[in-house]
Amino acid sequence: MKNKFLFLPFFLMCFAVNTFAQEEIAIQDKYTAHNKGKFFVSWGGNRESYSKSDVTFRGKDYEFTVHNMSAHDKPKGWHVDYLNPARMTIPQTNLRLGYFFSDHYSVTIGVDHMKYVMTQNQIANVTGKINLPLTDAGSIHNGTYNNTPIDFTDETFLTYEHTDGLNYVNTEVSRFDDVSKWFRLPNTDKVQINLTEGLGAGLLYPKTNTMLLGKERHDDFHVSGYGVSAKAGINVTFFKHFYVQGELKGGYINMQDIKTTSSNDDSAFQDFFFFQRIIAFGGIFRI
Repeated sequence: MKNKFLFLPFFLMCFAVNTFAQEEIAIQDKYTAHNKGKFFVSWGGNRESYSKSDVTFRGKDYEFTVHNMSAHDKPKGWHVDYLNPARMTIPQTNLRLGYFFSDHYSVTIGVDHMKYVMTQNQIANVTGKINLPLTDAGSIHNGTYNNTPIDFTDETFLTYEHTDGLNYVNTEVSRFDDVSKWFRLPNTDKVQINLTEGLGAGLLYPKTNTMLLGKERHDDFHVSGYGVSAKAGINVTFFKHFYVQGELKGGYINMQDIKTTSSNDDSAFQDFFFFQRIIAFGGIFRI
């Protein structure tokens, strides 16, 4: 009898080890247990907010700064254009392609297609000089400005927007952490919840639509500057391969070479902060 009691702890230990081993195998068997080596792609939409910005316009016969310019985005709302290949660039969209180089970290490339529209119905202060030839329509605005309030409502002085768009072409490194246990989800291959955060940097490739001092409207793509950003979000994955992800993303944009007219003499520069709210849908898989 005494020997039987001596073997009891041994049997209990073997039982516990076997149970934990089975649980570990069950976890390892789940597709969602490990991310390393997986690829993913997502497509979604966004809304943006922008800080006020000083925008300086330069040309052969003028140089002036619009102080604290207000701007807004140009939302499309829930629309079929998000799914129409011929019209996908009309809404504000986010495209990302990514790869997990470890279970917790991924690297992505993508385009944040934002839209930046100068608020036309505003009064802003202007500093600088305009001395256009008197034969130019914009010569009605000739003069010296010293923090002078200007009403832009009639559009004869300036219209200014990056609407096709404020394209932030960037790469990001992000971390993912499975928090499904917080919600007591027993099978992450059916539903998995992850927290994600990351840092990004890239180039600005806007198509700037401008009408400046009566000059011909200009609307062309041009590499104009750089941006940096940070994000945080929540990812919900369904049936191993499909997910919806919500993100809050903020950053800084600096554009020192913005095309404003067809002339190489004319340009603008500005910098500002942005804040995005993003909802994206995607798939994750191994090749």
